[in-house]
Amino acid sequence: MAGSKKARGGVVKKVLHVIDSLHLGGAQEVVMNLATCGDRQRFSHEVATMHGRGVYWRRMEELGIPLHSLSPWKFLPWYAISLPTLLLRGKYDILHCHLVAANIIAKPLGWLCRVPVLLNHDHTNDDYRATQRVRLALDTHSNRLATHLIAVSESCRTFLINRERVSADKITLVQNAIDLQRFSASGGSRVEARKSLGLPEDGPLVVGVGRLNPQKNFSLFIRVAVEVLKCHPQTHFVLVGEGPEEGLLRRLAGECGMGDRLHFLGYVPDTRGIYRAADVLLMPSLFEGLPMTLLEAMAMRVPVVASALDGIAEVVEDGRDGFLVPSGDARGFCERVCRVIGDPSLATALGRAAAEKISSQFSSERMCREVERIYDRFTQ
Repeated sequence: MAGSKKARGGVVKKVLHVIDSLHLGGAQEVVMNLATCGDRQRFSHEVATMHGRGVYWRRMEELGIPLHSLSPWKFLPWYAISLPTLLLRGKYDILHCHLVAANIIAKPLGWLCRVPVLLNHDHTNDDYRATQRVRLALDTHSNRLATHLIAVSESCRTFLINRERVSADKITLVQNAIDLQRFSASGGSRVEARKSLGLPEDGPLVVGVGRLNPQKNFSLFIRVAVEVLKCHPQTHFVLVGEGPEEGLLRRLAGECGMGDRLHFLGYVPDTRGIYRAADVLLMPSLFEGLPMTLLEAMAMRVPVVASALDGIAEVVEDGRDGFLVPSGDARGFCERVCRVIGDPSLATALGRAAAEKISSQFSSERMCREVERIYDRFTQ
């Protein structure tokens, strides 16, 4: 094998994860979990970002993960030289690509450098893959070079089969998962969490967590908030994250008269405090793969009201461990949020059922074992 080295009990296989960026995102959390929760006696993980550093750089650095930035800026294509240099020097056994840019750029370079195993991890059903023909064609062509593909949800797997004509036997479904010890319902109180975040201690709190971009549909979050306040005027709302739509969302909140009822917290390094403070996670996304935020909130017993689409609907059982609403249905979202806020026993039951499901099915250790079986399958 290309860069394998001897270790006690066998051979350590070298894995290089390449991802578009290390900015805030669920795919970045998956990469970090794969690099830290796996079998270190058999696999050695390094991570390369296509450009810059981002908020996950510091977190991964603190965990001792070897890191590489392939270009200082997004539109400066130094990776055309730096990535082949890294691949040839590192002699990796596996190139594991995450997100579209890494797939269409890093994988062909890995093929040219003769990396033995080329994997693509398909994290989301990005709308542009269906509407932008050039990107779809590039993604499709790159996937033909792949040794194997990993889909985080059945909807991602179906997209690859139906739209990119990938053979079904070339794709393995490995659902996202989380560190259950880290995201546990035990810990500080709700009041303490709200104090630490500078949020009101009383009244219901509805939160939205994610990058402030069109995909997350936080403009609908604000419209729903306006309607919820008519029924529950003591409610506060929180948006956690950064992104290109922040200015637009702040203007919309002002136009809707949200005043001090909507709080923009920006990037929060440790979201556990957010979930401890929350009464509802409102997720009106337009498309998803299998969002980590969903799994984290459910693990911490936060009732979820989310769009009935993609990987979300593969996890949440409507009415049992969360509520599902057709994407774009503002009235439906408002009704479900008001039900949870107005019925504490319902909220408790939803949160308990959600935590039981996540603890039994969505541990990061399970995810790592499934991915490692794929590694082993192609590096024997």
